[in-house]
Amino acid sequence: MIPQIILLSILVFFLAKMMPGDPFTGLINPNSDPKEIARLKQQLGLNDAPWVQYSRWVGNLLHGDLGTSYIQHTSVASLIGDRAVNTFWLALFSVIVTYVIALPLGIIAGKHQDGIADQGIQIYTYLIIATPSFVFYILGLYLFGFILNWFPISGSVGADASGFWGLLFSRIQHLILPGLLSAILSTTGIINYLRTGIIDNKVEDYVRTARSKGVPEKVVFNKHILRNSLLPIAAFFGNTITGLLSGSILLETVFSYPGMGKLFLDSISQRDYTTLTALILLYGILTLIGNLLSDIIMSIVDPRIRIQ
Repeated sequence: MIPQIILLSILVFFLAKMMPGDPFTGLINPNSDPKEIARLKQQLGLNDAPWVQYSRWVGNLLHGDLGTSYIQHTSVASLIGDRAVNTFWLALFSVIVTYVIALPLGIIAGKHQDGIADQGIQIYTYLIIATPSFVFYILGLYLFGFILNWFPISGSVGADASGFWGLLFSRIQHLILPGLLSAILSTTGIINYLRTGIIDNKVEDYVRTARSKGVPEKVVFNKHILRNSLLPIAAFFGNTITGLLSGSILLETVFSYPGMGKLFLDSISQRDYTTLTALILLYGILTLIGNLLSDIIMSIVDPRIRIQ
């Protein structure tokens, strides 16, 4: 992972520097003093050679300093920390709902192949896959937020919430709709992997052998068919967690949810290089950690795999 992180840091930093404009582009207007803009650039070291800026940036990272946001005028670490809390709770809720929905549907579809239940679940997955995510989010926001008025349509907590229980209830209210819509979109892959795994494993030789020995059908399914069918899902579980933790740009933008995804989009539009590079580097590290978690989970659920 260490060489990958080094290569990632180089790519992230220099690609960010290749973006047109700079953090002060939006401040330039007929009333701007060019000398003041030049002084700010010199003060922040933006006129230094790119490799000098990269060395300084890496040195600060090694000391836990992610830099200061040019736009927000606060430390990037605190800025990301505030948004990461919102994204964490949204991701946790989405992961739980995703597996609560997907696992039973995948098992039902696999056990009752080509039956009415299986056909209904397949129609559900086809419809979800065929619907663009931004359309799905906007329709859900319009129906449950504007028409039915069941859930808040923006933010992570209500302005009128006060006290521990009031803030907790308001936060949960703001989580439900975006978390549920995100979870529904995430169920299709798990359902299809689990359904296919169950169908394939039902005809394997070890299943026939177990049945010929008189092993009860419930034991055959739970111990042999289902356990082996869960291996592909376990392989992606680590990436699923870290992927949701990095935040969904589209989801958080539609719901104006102050998470890491929206912070990432804002940092691009505002040319906030320090925040942008820190976020992309963090996303890359989360992806590497997700791969590591998947390997560890696979070694636990599959006795044929051992980490030396």
